[in-house]
Amino acid sequence: MEERTIGISHVNLSREKGTIKQPVEEVYVDRWGLQGDAHAGPWHRQVSMICQTSLDHFYHRTGRKVRPGEFAENLTIRGLDLTTVSLLDRFVNEELELEVTQIGKGCHGDDCAIFREVGKCAMPEEGVFTRVRKGGRLKPGDTLQYRPKTWRGLVITLSDRASSGQYTDRSGKKLGKELEAFLSRHFSLHQVERQVIPDEQHQLIHVLQKAKAEAYDVIFTTGGTGIGTRDIAPETISILLDKEIPGIMEMVRMQYGRDNPNALLSRSIAGTMGKTLVYTLPGSSRAVDEYLEVIMPALRHSLFMVNDLNVH
Repeated sequence: MEERTIGISHVNLSREKGTIKQPVEEVYVDRWGLQGDAHAGPWHRQVSMICQTSLDHFYHRTGRKVRPGEFAENLTIRGLDLTTVSLLDRFVNEELELEVTQIGKGCHGDDCAIFREVGKCAMPEEGVFTRVRKGGRLKPGDTLQYRPKTWRGLVITLSDRASSGQYTDRSGKKLGKELEAFLSRHFSLHQVERQVIPDEQHQLIHVLQKAKAEAYDVIFTTGGTGIGTRDIAPETISILLDKEIPGIMEMVRMQYGRDNPNALLSRSIAGTMGKTLVYTLPGSSRAVDEYLEVIMPALRHSLFMVNDLNVH
């Protein structure tokens, strides 16, 4: 999906929940949503939208013409099929910035007047919900720039020998391949980069701080988790973490330490730097397989949680 400009054909609000939203000439969008709208508030579904094309298709399928706002959407838009957007994509202009937090919703069934009338609804499958990242004035005829999110991953190999060309970086290559496969399964836009650096604390700190500033979503390191004199990954990374996630690495050590006591010597940690997830793994291809078997099932949910998305 690429950036494109969309048009706002109607801006709609309702003063009370359970009532049809009515078009308005202009509204101010503050941190909670459209001022005066019953669905505005401190939650993740502050501003809803649906495409006019969805309303037109609904009419052709059911014979029931739907007015703007009748599906309880705040914004009726043109120029983008909203079924193609992804979580954390953004809609922006000079004043406003909205971030996608939910795709569709549960159908209200008999609580929905249109559903009672025709047995169908469009919002559950074709509506999008957003939260306000930046407020401003909005009116019909305004435009928004659709900016899809690119999910970014970074693999850092810590190895004196690999960084000097004496050793082939197998674990970093494997990690990069597995992370690429994971992101491609779940997100349409993604990129994975790899770096190989020596076991130097100052260099690792520099790479991590730069990645955080550039809003990488997930970082894996490989190597430097043991008890050797040059193993500096856990203690270096721990001072940069805002929150540690101890359960993941504890589970790995318990699962593989029973049969291989050497696995208990790993000091791997996991945690968050702002909205960036960080996982430190040992420097072997076998360890990468073992650790990812535990990490990957929870990674998608972790990415959403760290971005304050209540997605299950």
